[in-house]
Amino acid sequence: MAQLGVSIGQMSLKNPVMTASGTFGYGLEYADFVPLNRLGGIVVKGTTFEPRSGNPYPRMAETASGMLNCVGLQNKGVDYFCKTIYPMIENIDTNMIVNVSGSTIDAYAACAGRINELENIPAIELNISCPNVKEGGMSFGVTCQGAASVVREVRKHYDKTLIVKLSPNVTDITEIAKACEAEGADSLSLINTLMGMAIDIEKRKPLLSINTGGLSGPAVKPVALRMVWQVARAVKVPVIGMGGISSATDAIEFLMAGATAIQVGTANFLDPSVTLKIRDGIEDWLDQHGCASVTDIIGTLEA
Repeated sequence: MAQLGVSIGQMSLKNPVMTASGTFGYGLEYADFVPLNRLGGIVVKGTTFEPRSGNPYPRMAETASGMLNCVGLQNKGVDYFCKTIYPMIENIDTNMIVNVSGSTIDAYAACAGRINELENIPAIELNISCPNVKEGGMSFGVTCQGAASVVREVRKHYDKTLIVKLSPNVTDITEIAKACEAEGADSLSLINTLMGMAIDIEKRKPLLSINTGGLSGPAVKPVALRMVWQVARAVKVPVIGMGGISSATDAIEFLMAGATAIQVGTANFLDPSVTLKIRDGIEDWLDQHGCASVTDIIGTLEA
């Protein structure tokens, strides 16, 4: 059988299949459907320094080949995570990764610093798509300066593997990727959701409470694949690809485009065991094509 192990910064993964934040809870919710120890990693739901109640309902809407959401990072804060959630997940036999969000640079850094103290959390994923409340609400991740400023400060407080999750709602994602790499990112994950909208034509109102939300699912895959390919060629750190992955074929496309690992998000809602099917499907494909290791196909796209 082909070897599936890959490395992201200081972190070793059994295989390149991870779960995407916000779609897999804390992992425990899926334990009845998936042997969690067979996954390369689990990125738990977004965690902020202070508790957040999220946006008003309705905050999810189905779209063609995808879904919109404006959940708004609902969570009970990093103290609750450390005291209540961490003891329940620290002994799960895979990489448990915390997605960290914030509305100020200080909040990002403080949250990352708390997670840094947890022995069995080998990495954080920094969500820089959050609005910067000190800069008129513009997301940190849409400018090189904004992205770099968050990564630079968090790096001072976090000494394990630092993954930075990039927003696709930009003009040139490679420039932002390079800015994050220069400030100490160990890896880049992409893409986060694309901004979208849906309208109820009878009520003449948006379907979401705050009018717009993040689009995910198969509809975004071509955009995600293109951006992963571009970023993988622009930086030296490992890239983690995500966006519409729902099969082993999808995952292999991202690997060939240059991703070292992949994350599965919206597909978990349709099939709770899809991650395991993708993991096994990658292994089968590698064996059928005489590949000794998954690393044999990473970045092999001829373009």
